[in-house]
Amino acid sequence: MMKQTGFSRRAFLQGSALAAGAAALNGCTSTRPAARFRKPGEQLNIGVIGVGGRGMGNWPTLVDCGGVRIAAMCDVDANFLGEAKKWHADKGLKADFATYADYRKMLETEKGLDAVVVSTPDHTHARAAIQAMKLGCHVYVEKPLVRTIWEARYFKRTAAECGVVTQMGNHGSAKDGVRRGVEILRTGILGNVREVHVWTNRPEISPGNTWGWKQPLPRPEGADPIPPELSWDLWLGTAPARPFKKGAYHRIAWRAFYDFGTGAFGDMGCHTMNLAFRGLQLGEIVAGEGVEVSEHFDDTYPKTSKVCLTYAARGSQPQVNLFWYDGYKKPAAEIMPQVVATLGQVPNTGCLIIGDKGMLVNTDDYGEVSYLGLKDEARMRSLDKHEACQAVPVTLPRAKGQSQHREFLDACRGEGKTSSCTAHSVPLVESMLVGCMAQRIPGKIRWDAAKCLSDNAQANALIKPFIRPGWEY
Repeated sequence: MMKQTGFSRRAFLQGSALAAGAAALNGCTSTRPAARFRKPGEQLNIGVIGVGGRGMGNWPTLVDCGGVRIAAMCDVDANFLGEAKKWHADKGLKADFATYADYRKMLETEKGLDAVVVSTPDHTHARAAIQAMKLGCHVYVEKPLVRTIWEARYFKRTAAECGVVTQMGNHGSAKDGVRRGVEILRTGILGNVREVHVWTNRPEISPGNTWGWKQPLPRPEGADPIPPELSWDLWLGTAPARPFKKGAYHRIAWRAFYDFGTGAFGDMGCHTMNLAFRGLQLGEIVAGEGVEVSEHFDDTYPKTSKVCLTYAARGSQPQVNLFWYDGYKKPAAEIMPQVVATLGQVPNTGCLIIGDKGMLVNTDDYGEVSYLGLKDEARMRSLDKHEACQAVPVTLPRAKGQSQHREFLDACRGEGKTSSCTAHSVPLVESMLVGCMAQRIPGKIRWDAAKCLSDNAQANALIKPFIRPGWEY
């Protein structure tokens, strides 16, 4: 275990250097294109970076919202570009968009883009989105937005300087169930909340499910021939160079690797933490600690973990400890007798919020289905049936069609705001990334948000990503 120290002058200077380096990078100047807002009803020209995988959950949904033209597409795997052409043809749509393997070239070439959707592996989110924003493009970026805290701060500053619309793709944010849960939590119905538990079955492939990825993994040895349809160097992007190995990284196993992904925390935290983060109005993260972490590997996140994230007090509301569990770990049934009495077991995934006046549990990945149990009630009831919720007024706007994609498109036309803009996405992601540090580093990591610095030298080395020469931004 590495010895932890206080905030030394050397550590402070290191943090100052990181901040100065970020500030020195090009922002939006008067010579850059201004953000382009279309009028209500006008067509939006969309550029797509990352066509397959989560891309298929994003750009077709944007097209189906109407008033959208795919103007350009980029993917390092040519097979996905071919599938996108076929999708358009099958729907009777023109597939006359330009295609690229290198998003840098796409963004430099395509001058008429209004917005860009980024659905690539985590390590390429920040560079692609920041380049797009500097060109005046609004951006929809898949969760977890970015891979490092330095990138999160850079992303937020660029969005503000360029005046663009941003949306992180934690799509449950647009659901009525989430917004109703937030309204109810913000009334203080649970009293003082000091403890939250959030758990997921990721990363393992669950029984009967063919989707998922394995971790931990040693770095595979040797190299395999690169498939002709794959541009491996472009897939690596900013990350350190390494040989291609079939099935090791592309198409989904990259999530396990430190250089490319953020593990189960990055995959699901922006979803499963979302209700508690919004409803309790959490914000500044002050510490992270790996309470129970399985064997550490050099290149990948652990197989299972329990991590404690500590959030600062907010006004009269106390400090909150949020416990994260992954790899099929769950909180103990003993802490939620009302949940077990109601549902028969601890759900496979969920979020439990415990106050001194009761508890609320969410039983799905995205925050839609929740139950409330007040103190001394033997069982819980759904939010729409519990009488204590009936008098809580509707205070939050509802998204059209409960669609985060439509919400983004409307905002690009100057109609309304996005629910996962940087004001929400960056604090949420920053706290999650402190959790990722805690999965890798033993001991408690104390985080100073004002300095963008921790009290742990190992953690500080993870604040900024490695950027391969030629990929600076």
